[in-house]
Amino acid sequence: MSEERPWGSWHVVEVGDGYKVKRIVVKPHARLSYQTHEHRSEHWVVVTGTATCTIEGETVVVRAGGSVDVGVQHAHRIANVHDDELVIIEVQRGPYLGEDDIVRLQDDYGRNEAGAR
Repeated sequence: MSEERPWGSWHVVEVGDGYKVKRIVVKPHARLSYQTHEHRSEHWVVVTGTATCTIEGETVVVRAGGSVDVGVQHAHRIANVHDDELVIIEVQRGPYLGEDDIVRLQDDYGRNEAGAR
């Protein structure tokens, strides 16, 4: 499964009992919504580029080879403030991993409903 989004794209690499692995590509100067998830945690590994991550209001810059954890229900966002593409591997863990488990707190693209594309 793959989807194009205004900020880039994602592709599911693998799904298993209680986990999902995605490859996320963030376009230069784009960012995902500031959001929470009710049922899952996430672990992000930066493959290429530099991620500017906001987690619970704190900003963390993660370069290629680095990683960051996002707890269940923690507000979070990934931004690419650079001129090169950002590639992240995301490991989701939890009892429910559906795409509709998104509560958007802020969004640059006017998507305000939970699960909205």
